[in-house]
Amino acid sequence: MQYRRFGRTEMQVSEIGYGMWGLAGWTGSDQDEIWKSLELSVELGCNFFDTAWAYGDGRSEEILGKLLRQFPDKKLYVASKIPPKNRKWPSQPQFSLDEVFPSDYIEEYVDDSLKNLGIECIDLMQFHVWEDAWADRDEWKETCARLTTAGKVQHWGISINRWEPNNSLRTLETGRISAVQVIYNIFDQNPEDQLFPLCRKLDIGVIARVPFDEGTLTGTLTKDTTFPPGDWRGTYFVPANLIPSVERADALKPLVPAGMTMAEMALRFILSNPDVHTTIPGMRRERNVRMNMASSDGNGLSVDLLNALKGHRWDREPTAWSQ
Repeated sequence: MQYRRFGRTEMQVSEIGYGMWGLAGWTGSDQDEIWKSLELSVELGCNFFDTAWAYGDGRSEEILGKLLRQFPDKKLYVASKIPPKNRKWPSQPQFSLDEVFPSDYIEEYVDDSLKNLGIECIDLMQFHVWEDAWADRDEWKETCARLTTAGKVQHWGISINRWEPNNSLRTLETGRISAVQVIYNIFDQNPEDQLFPLCRKLDIGVIARVPFDEGTLTGTLTKDTTFPPGDWRGTYFVPANLIPSVERADALKPLVPAGMTMAEMALRFILSNPDVHTTIPGMRRERNVRMNMASSDGNGLSVDLLNALKGHRWDREPTAWSQ
């Protein structure tokens, strides 16, 4: 496992982190295998775990808390998120800060997350949605400062809405945010335009989420793929999304190097970018932990392949189903 400096936080984080949404929000999860996968990830060097209160109403945080107690001698970095009070993902421009993240609500959910995790201080607490229009409001800044002074949160971050990487730039300029979490993968390359250069300038940590485009970039989905009732992916991969996603993934298959899977190519594409400090695939099975962790070996993709993958950039706009 390779490690990278996480911006001005100075944390040394594993290039492959652990995205914990699937532990509580997707179907087909075997709890015994999930626990074995988590243990294996630590044994293979993973030290960055991204969870949220919204992942099972605190259940994912409780699982991470158990893992922390399982490995008391290892430094495992905890990143969690405060859900929007109106429970709307993503945020919309017409939403006000007062209805999404009022001060007393921020404090309440920091305390809830600390209780679920069983710890006294969260390494990175993120706002689970964001609007750059809130950048100039003092309330959230004062609340964050107060909770940091109280020793409850070490660093603050924002999880940027899907396909809106620039809906954050003014907020980052305030100097109050130490990390951003943004969708970045072979298809979604637009954070390279403005977000990544600003993060580099301000020394802000970058978490690349959705490395496999919710599964498309594993190369295993087909135009006939369906998901069980209650599985979030069923509402995301509506025909208007599933069909073009599969077509674009199929177009990538000739570029996959011999001996490499499309999923590995997708991870190595991300890790080839030094502006990214960690990426957080969801991993519910031990075999996926082994495969994903093996991608962090210091070997990026060739320049020729990276240039070819640049041609598969897919600029998208938020829709009713993109969530």
